[in-house]
Parts: sequence; structure tokens; C-alpha cells
Amino acid sequence: MDWVPTVFIVFKALVLGTGMFFAIKWHYDQGRKGKGKAEQSAVLRASVKVATAFTLSLLVLMLLAFGLAKLLGLDLTIP
Repeated sequence: MDWVPTVFIVFKALVLGTGMFFAIKWHYDQGRKGKGKAEQSAVLRASVKVATAFTLSLLVLMLLAFGLAKLLGLDLTIP
């Protein structure tokens, strides 16, 4: 049974790696089709907005988790 996690982790890495490769390749091929500068800048602005929203939501979630842990009396100090 010791080999099962190793096989599953390797399989997961292969599947995710293959998926990422083809996703990047597809986006690269779509970009080479000659889209205009205006559309590229719009996509860049949208991706910055999404990244900002993700970062802010992650920060809020972290603050809520630490607030709840403090409310419950958990010791979160680093030794």
C-alpha cells in the first residue's frame, strides 16, 4: 500500500502538466492569430482585475480564519 500515493501523485502531476501544456499552447496560438492591441489590453486589464479580486478575497478569508481561531481561543503564536 505504500506505492499507491506515489502512483496517484505521479498520475495527478502528469494529467495536470499535460492539461497546463495544452492550455498554454492554445492561448499562445490564439494570441498569434493577430488580435488587435485594444483587445489585448482589455484582456490584460481584466486579468489584473481578476488577480486583484483573488488576492483581496484570499486576504479577507485569511483574516476571517485567524479571527475565528482567536475567537475560539486557539493559540496561534509561533514558538
